[in-house]
Amino acid sequence: MSARPWASSSRPHARRPRKEAFDTAFCLSTDATGVCIQPGPIQERKNKTRGPCRKGHFFVVLADKDHVFFEYQPKHTSAAVCEMFKGFKGYIQADAHAIYDAMFNGTPPKGAPTDNERGPPPREVGCWSHCRRKFWEAAVCKYDLGVEGLRRIDTLFAVDRTFADLAPSVRKARRDAFVRPLVDAFFAWAKAEYASPRERGLVATALGYAVRQELPLRRFLDDGRLRLENNASERALRPIAAALGAWLFFGSDDHASAAANLFSLVASCKLHGLDPEAYVADVIRVMPYWPRDRYLELAPKYWAATRARLRADEMKLPLGPVTVPPPLPANEQSAPG
Repeated sequence: MSARPWASSSRPHARRPRKEAFDTAFCLSTDATGVCIQPGPIQERKNKTRGPCRKGHFFVVLADKDHVFFEYQPKHTSAAVCEMFKGFKGYIQADAHAIYDAMFNGTPPKGAPTDNERGPPPREVGCWSHCRRKFWEAAVCKYDLGVEGLRRIDTLFAVDRTFADLAPSVRKARRDAFVRPLVDAFFAWAKAEYASPRERGLVATALGYAVRQELPLRRFLDDGRLRLENNASERALRPIAAALGAWLFFGSDDHASAAANLFSLVASCKLHGLDPEAYVADVIRVMPYWPRDRYLELAPKYWAATRARLRADEMKLPLGPVTVPPPLPANEQSAPG
């Protein structure tokens, strides 16, 4: 099955926040988790029996601090990733899974969109938490090199944490002065140890990951707005991973895509401090009267400002027309809600 386009793209009120994110976001953070999909009636008739569930994947995409998107893909492939991030040229932070390589190299596989071939591909930002995890696995098995790698990475995190409240430009200057030497020392140590003959195992895996991912792991030094780790994406996926024990599976690809739209709305509401249930009720109330070219104003990022401009007496009624306020000036439309 070919890569599916963004399910949210078929819905104008969901497509406009995504377009804004891809046009304006500095860094997109992403991660994925697997889900079970029931075989459909066509497959059952073909196989003449009810077969086992197959595996699909939910991707989460965090666009700075503005939007959260969930996307369902039947296949965890390079073609799916290239389709999802088609047209984006900024930074993308992800784990080091091989499915992202084609996108970051600017060489989409056959059948994938070729937009990135006409310009520079997205710039990969590595995740130091993934790197740390591999040294932690070696450390808990009492390998000295695992402990040493863990100590070095923890020191890097501790120093960078002291700059968390600074402006991005100041944070970058402090990183250049205090964090960059630690990063240089870490990779000098990792390369020297990796070059030494050793058997395959946890230590070799940890060192190999660090050496191969050196460029993406150094990328956070480019700009003070970039993070060392991709933990926010993993946290965003946690509700889905935790709930799999309750719902077990989705009925079809279409059901999973519809669920991704709902997950996107709920996660974006939480990001902006909105009650998801109240938000959905309000949007359903006003959408029949809202101009299609202004659906961005209904996104969770802007909803607090939009809601404040609606007539309270009309919003209290379950039915009836809603007076649409005039659009905000362009400079106010792009301000966070």
